[in-house]
Amino acid sequence: MTIMVDTQRALTGGVDTHADVHVAAVIDPDGGLLGVKSFATNLAGYKLLSGWMGTFGEIGLVGVEGTGSYGAGLARHLHREGLVVVEVDRPNLQERARQGKSDSLDAIEAARAALPGRAFGVAKTRDGNVEAIRALMVVRRSARESRTKAMNQIRQLVDTAPDELRERFVGVPSWRIAEGVAILRVHADPVRMATKCALGMLGRRAVALGEEGKRLDVLIARLVDKVAPELVELVGLGPDTAALLLIAAGDNPSRLRSEATWAKLCGVAPLEASSGKVTRHRLNRGGDRQANSALWRIVF
Repeated sequence: MTIMVDTQRALTGGVDTHADVHVAAVIDPDGGLLGVKSFATNLAGYKLLSGWMGTFGEIGLVGVEGTGSYGAGLARHLHREGLVVVEVDRPNLQERARQGKSDSLDAIEAARAALPGRAFGVAKTRDGNVEAIRALMVVRRSARESRTKAMNQIRQLVDTAPDELRERFVGVPSWRIAEGVAILRVHADPVRMATKCALGMLGRRAVALGEEGKRLDVLIARLVDKVAPELVELVGLGPDTAALLLIAAGDNPSRLRSEATWAKLCGVAPLEASSGKVTRHRLNRGGDRQANSALWRIVF
């Protein structure tokens, strides 16, 4: 979303975010540096940071690196303070090559990226139901991946297990094997004992992760229905794919001003790759890859 700011009077802030400290900078409308200072990454530090910026005058907008990671808490605080926060994706590599690398220089460059509009994407607020969905989806994804890994390990152990144990599970679906090996009794033979112990532990792990995934699915579906009930009514959309699209849009979808903006965010807007008399476009490999994957599944 393009931000309109009166650059004749408004100042611009920039923040380089880290796990333990945020480095902030303030520049004037001409790009001149007014100050640089470091602050702690807690609520008290956020308040000191926004207050320090305000001592220089009216702040038009703030460029923040990593609003989806280390800068998430700061971005939420700045939004509550009424400041416009734009996402700064990466430092100016040419400027870094000339001046070197430091947190202060990165904070200054973040501010200068926001000032001329080079960084113009309004950051997500991350303060509503969509952020709650994102938190649950993180756990759901890890549970799915861990269960798949456990199931693959069960299958590999079964394939190399002693004959009577291996034959017991020939042709049995993986999910049934997980339930079956979870209740195996230990044998006196060391190889059989170790194999059955390993299979039992992996089976119980897979079953527990499956139940955890089902509970998460219920919570996610409930939140998706609350945020956008009309979305899951569309053909090809379930709670899982709808959740990924909502996470990409964020709690403040008004920052996406058009269908083209949404297409660019999801990496489905073709990029021009013309040269001379040849006019052509290529596939966009950028954008939110989770949202891109969700759109692919919806289409197919």
